[in-house]
Amino acid sequence: MERSRKNFLKKVILSLCCLCILGLGVVYGISDYMERHTVGRILSSGEAQKLDADCILVLGCRVHEDGSPSLMLADRLEKGIELYESGALARLLMSGDHGRSEYDEVNTMKAFAVEQGVPSEAVFMDHAGFSTYDSIYRAKDVFQAEKIIVVSQEYHLSRALYIAERLGLDAYGVAAADISYQGATYRSLREAAARGKDFLLAWVQPQPKFLGEAVPVSGNGDLTNDKEM
Repeated sequence: MERSRKNFLKKVILSLCCLCILGLGVVYGISDYMERHTVGRILSSGEAQKLDADCILVLGCRVHEDGSPSLMLADRLEKGIELYESGALARLLMSGDHGRSEYDEVNTMKAFAVEQGVPSEAVFMDHAGFSTYDSIYRAKDVFQAEKIIVVSQEYHLSRALYIAERLGLDAYGVAAADISYQGATYRSLREAAARGKDFLLAWVQPQPKFLGEAVPVSGNGDLTNDKEM
């Protein structure tokens, strides 16, 4: 009886190990596929300037408690502003998390751009960009964009561009400065898992948490303001 129980446990453990290995293989395969599939759409700043796109979509990330952008976010904003000032486009779309009154990525992002001399009306805010998938979906559905330039760190662009393609957006990416940020190992593991999740979402295409009335990026970005700038 004892031997039978031990053999059963060994089989269970072996099965779980095989499932883990299979799962890791699937995640790695999806991650590699996304990179290879989208590499041709990641452009230099000079190449992006030649595109006739509707907006520059800057994807949000962590903001400090004092309301200042993290280093990673500041690098994304600098690249987005650089593209704007080069004449690539006439609109910036700042998409991030503003689901709580005490945490606000998008007003930080817009204020950063306005302080750098970008006209307020040229900067739109997507207050419900809670995930990469939501940001891309809302760029098309709420902000009525058809052709976009996505700005983020290079490791993140493959996923964003794959989602955009599946949702029917003509999207290109420009990488922000990609230095050795703190927590790089954790971020790499998290990104691999996120690619697997968003691969499925991009095929099923559920609506994001919030949609709302259309605010075309061809209009005035101040329509998205929720406070005095």
